[in-house]
Amino acid sequence: MSLNISERIVRYTDKNYAATLAALNRAAQPEESVVEAVRAIVNEVRANGDKALEAFTAKFDKKNIKAKDFLVTRKSIIPEAKAKGALNHSLANVTAFAKANLPKAWNRKNREGATVGEIYHPFQRVGVNVPGFSAPLVSTAIMTVAIAKAAGVPEIVVATPPPVNDLMLYTLRLAGATEIYQVGGAHAMAALAYGTKTIKRVNKIFGPGNKYVVEAKRQVLGAVAIDQLPGPSEIAVVADDSARPDFIASDLLAQAEHGPGSQILFVTASKKLLAAVVAALEAQLPQLERQEYLAQTLKNSRLLLARNLKEAVQIVEDFAPEHTSLVVKNGRALAKTMRNSGAIFVGNYSPVAAGDYIAGPSHTLPTGGAAKSFPGLTVDQFYKRTSIVEYSKESIRKAAPNIAILAGLEKLDAHAKSASIRVD
Repeated sequence: MSLNISERIVRYTDKNYAATLAALNRAAQPEESVVEAVRAIVNEVRANGDKALEAFTAKFDKKNIKAKDFLVTRKSIIPEAKAKGALNHSLANVTAFAKANLPKAWNRKNREGATVGEIYHPFQRVGVNVPGFSAPLVSTAIMTVAIAKAAGVPEIVVATPPPVNDLMLYTLRLAGATEIYQVGGAHAMAALAYGTKTIKRVNKIFGPGNKYVVEAKRQVLGAVAIDQLPGPSEIAVVADDSARPDFIASDLLAQAEHGPGSQILFVTASKKLLAAVVAALEAQLPQLERQEYLAQTLKNSRLLLARNLKEAVQIVEDFAPEHTSLVVKNGRALAKTMRNSGAIFVGNYSPVAAGDYIAGPSHTLPTGGAAKSFPGLTVDQFYKRTSIVEYSKESIRKAAPNIAILAGLEKLDAHAKSASIRVD
């Protein structure tokens, strides 16, 4: 494969270094062409429902599927023992992590003696987008659907591009999907948000996707809730001389394997490590199978030589990646200071692939710089929080004077009266 990885290096001594850093300081902004294309798709689905879904499925997926066949009803085929065991291992870790973080109702007395608190209810019906890409992403099925099930969501609706292969179908049902529709892309998000004759609308949409899916989720926000803006995979590695260059190269290549659109960034202040990582990339690359995807992604990668570790960390904070691999001395302490990452993997022996498959936290994470504002997917996002307020006759008597004062400041005398009438 003809790819000169050294061409992707930018050093702090280079003239284009400042411009490169400016470009890496990201905010999640959609392309205008994508915005317009998705708006047309969403409007078409709102207007024409199932007919629009049929047309877009034929156009984008090259599959002529009638609306009556969107719902997948065929039986699941049980995979061979090793695959089944690995899937159950992942499911157990993800479910245990989610159940350890289930939100709990609480209450307390406020200053007037009234009872205040919060209760949590899982959403009744959620939609989950599970991308198809070039391979069945069964790990995504587990790290979205299984968390919804752990939260107690009664109706878990999955949208995934056709055809749904046997392994994906088995995994979705294993994880807890109650309905599976072979519809993907921006048009599926519109169907989940607004509903069609075949697909009943949901309360909230979860899951990753390409830039069109992410933009569709952004555009339907309001009609439904959404989890975050998780797009194509990305990684940023910060490392010093304590790092193993072959481990770093393997992590960079693993995320590049997701294909074009993925973002790959490596930052170090060590010239020696930078050279060693380049050599490791060049040695490992020819041994891997997905050469086309790797080549296209690596052409857009960046290998940076920073002035020092502090600058290297700030570059990654500005980049706000989906995954940060932090391979430095005292990495655990440094990780606690970093704010802008979907997930942080600390040390030489924490491959991002462990988070992709079995560690426990969901691998559905914000991308494109959205980690500055959004967290990764967590079980509490499958709940609605409702506050509870209960005053007694005695406690409202204590509260009424301050209510009257504050209502007076806003010139809302009816508000004041609604409290004082209970006292007078």
